[in-house]
Amino acid sequence: MSIFLSQHGTSAPKNIDAQRGLTPDGAADVTRVAETLAASGIVVDVIWHSGKSRAAQTAALFAASMNPAEGVKLRGGLDPNDDVVALAESLPKNRNELYVGHLPFMERLLSYMITGNPDSRILRFKNGGVVRLDWDEEGNRWIIGWTVFAHL
Repeated sequence: MSIFLSQHGTSAPKNIDAQRGLTPDGAADVTRVAETLAASGIVVDVIWHSGKSRAAQTAALFAASMNPAEGVKLRGGLDPNDDVVALAESLPKNRNELYVGHLPFMERLLSYMITGNPDSRILRFKNGGVVRLDWDEEGNRWIIGWTVFAHL
């Protein structure tokens, strides 16, 4: 089974949108990635998001293409400076779940899950992109399966 991590799509600056919702380009990028995942046969049980407008909008766009059986849900612990260890230790190894959050949290979470150190940055996230992590039973650890970004 797999865990999918995504940084929300590109959002508007605070001086334009106090809620920092997605820009039209940000929404288009997320939609492209979501359609690519759906066309590839990727199925997720649920999509979790932080509750911030840009993350909720990103999650909704993923859901529109991927139709998760349990829908889209709010989950605490995905904000920019939240504790990555707490979330990492709670991730299921027997389901496919997508988590939409923020930087630096998503990069720190990925680093912790792969290296055990949240400060050893191993990947630069891109807005609206997705990183797939697979549970390796043999090695008893998470491994990176692949990444998908809307553009370089």
